Amino acid sequence: MTTQVEAIHGVIFDLDGTLVSSELDFSLIKEQIGCPCDQDLLDYIAQLPSPYMREEAMNIVHQHELLDAQHASLLPGVLDAVDALKARGIPMAIVTRNFDKAAAIKLQNNPLPINTVLTRSDAPAKPDPSALNAIATLWHINASNLLYVGDYLYDIQAAHNANMRACLYAPDVTPAYADQADYVLHDFYELVGLVDSYSEKIELC
Repeated sequence: MTTQVEAIHGVIFDLDGTLVSSELDFSLIKEQIGCPCDQDLLDYIAQLPSPYMREEAMNIVHQHELLDAQHASLLPGVLDAVDALKARGIPMAIVTRNFDKAAAIKLQNNPLPINTVLTRSDAPAKPDPSALNAIATLWHINASNLLYVGDYLYDIQAAHNANMRACLYAPDVTPAYADQADYVLHDFYELVGLVDSYSEKIELC
């Protein structure tokens, strides 16, 4: 039996922990806001009973994100890989759960040749696929030809919710949910080879 594997015509990246470093202490943030450890932070804030409580909680999150943004740096191999994909004419974008101001600071301090950036200020946060869908529409590329690269479970879920392929970046410890991803990268330098291997439709027997 022959299976056709779709070519990769575009790559979308997560930001924190994928392209740039992040030292956000989510346990501390949740403690300050009163969010249970096992609940998603943004979901918890969204269900707070009053606009004032939601605003106050989000202000705390913003303070942490802005502080983290000041110290973020590009992760190993990122710039070389992104430059190589650009040279191949592969369109690239960023979709992050960060908010717009913090993301802008990180990218201003760590310039990359990626112009399309969607944050939770632009679309519902991952694993909601809205931002990924918007980029597929913008590029006029079928979702099955797009690869989303991220370092967390929400990235895998968002990619599959958008009918894209999910690539988990796990440079240190491989998490238990890694088997849900279509590909797992332990080194960012592997990304270019992965995209090159699907530069044309490959027939697997």
